[in-house]
Amino acid sequence: MFSLKNMLVLYTYAVTVLYAHVFHLFCSIFQEVQKAASLFSMYSDLSSMIPSLIVTLLLVAYSDQRGRKITIILPLIGSLVYTLSFLAVSFFELNLYLLIAASFVSALFGGIGTMLGGCFSYVADLCEDSKQKTLRMAVVDMMIGLLAGVASISTGYFLHAVGFNWPFFTSAIFQAVNLLYAIFILEETRVIERSETVACCQAMQKLVCGIYNLFAGGSSQRKWILVLLIVTFSSLSFVNTGGLSMITLYELNEPLCWSEILLGYGAAASTSIFITSFVGVYLFSLCLSNTAIAFIGMLSVAISMFMTAFAKTTLIMFLGEIPAMFAIMPFPVLRSMMSKVVSKSEQGECPYSARCRLFSAQECVFVCFGFFSKWCYI
Repeated sequence: MFSLKNMLVLYTYAVTVLYAHVFHLFCSIFQEVQKAASLFSMYSDLSSMIPSLIVTLLLVAYSDQRGRKITIILPLIGSLVYTLSFLAVSFFELNLYLLIAASFVSALFGGIGTMLGGCFSYVADLCEDSKQKTLRMAVVDMMIGLLAGVASISTGYFLHAVGFNWPFFTSAIFQAVNLLYAIFILEETRVIERSETVACCQAMQKLVCGIYNLFAGGSSQRKWILVLLIVTFSSLSFVNTGGLSMITLYELNEPLCWSEILLGYGAAASTSIFITSFVGVYLFSLCLSNTAIAFIGMLSVAISMFMTAFAKTTLIMFLGEIPAMFAIMPFPVLRSMMSKVVSKSEQGECPYSARCRLFSAQECVFVCFGFFSKWCYI
C-alpha cells in the first residue's frame, strides 16, 4: 500500500505536470494570438500605406494654397470612419478582415501621418524663434504621450469590464468632438487670397519642384546636413515605431503572457516617456545644443532596447522603461533642426511649404518603417 508520503509525492507530481500542460497550452494560445495579430497588423498597414502616402502629397500641395486645417480635418474624418468600422465589426460580429477594407478607406483621407504632419506644420507656422519652435513641438509630443498613456490604462480596465463595444463607441465620440473643434473653432494659420492660388496640377508641379530644390539648391554642406538629418530621423522612426509594435507582440507571448490590463499599463509606461522627454528638452535646451540633446535621446533609446531584449519578467520589462525617459527628445529637436535648415529666403513665395513637405515626409516614414518591421518580425 502507498504511504501518505508517497501519495503526496504522486499528487504533487500530477499537479505539477497538469499545471505545466495548462501553462504550455495557455502560452500556445497566446502565440497563435500573437501571430494572427502580427499578420493582421501587417495586412492593415499594407492596405493603407500606399494610398496614405499619395493622399499626403496631395493634401500637402493643397495646404500650401488653402491652409493647414485641411491636413488635420480630413485625417480626423478617416479616423472616425475607421473607429466606427471597428464598432460595427464588434457589435454585429462581422469578419475581422473587413477592417482591412476600412483601413484602406480611412487611408484615402490621409491617415495619422498626414494629421501629425499638419499639426507640426501648424505649430511651425506660429513660431519664428528656433527655441520656441523646439519647445512647442516638444509640448505637442508630450500631450500625445500623456493622453495616450491615460487612454491605455483606462482602455485596459474598460475592456476587462464591458468588452469591446463601449470602448469603440467612446473613442468615436471623442473623435467626433475633435472633428467639430477642428472645423468650427480651430483658426487657420495661413490665409491666401484666391487670386494667389493656382490650379491643382500646377500645385503638384510646384510640390515636386520644391522637393527637388530642397536637395538641388543651396550649398553642398546644407544638402549633406539635410540628408543626414532625414536619415537619422528615419532610423529613429524604425527603432521607436517598429520596435514598440514588436514589444507589444512580445508581451503577449511567453514568458510574459500579459493580460489586457498589463498591456494597458505597459503602453502607459511607454507613453509616459513623452512627458519626461519634454522636461528633458526644456532643461537641456538651457545649457546644451540641439545635437547634444538628440544624442542623449538616441543613447536613451539604445539602452532601453538592450534591456527589453533580455527581459524575461514583468518587473524587468517595466524597469526597461526607466532608461527610455529621454527617448522622444530627438524627434522635436530633429524637426526643429530640419525646419531651420530650410530658410525663408530659399522658400520663395511660400515660406512654409518646404517645412510642411519635410514634416509630412517624416511622418510617412512612420508608416513605411512600421510595416517593414512587422514583416521582418513574422
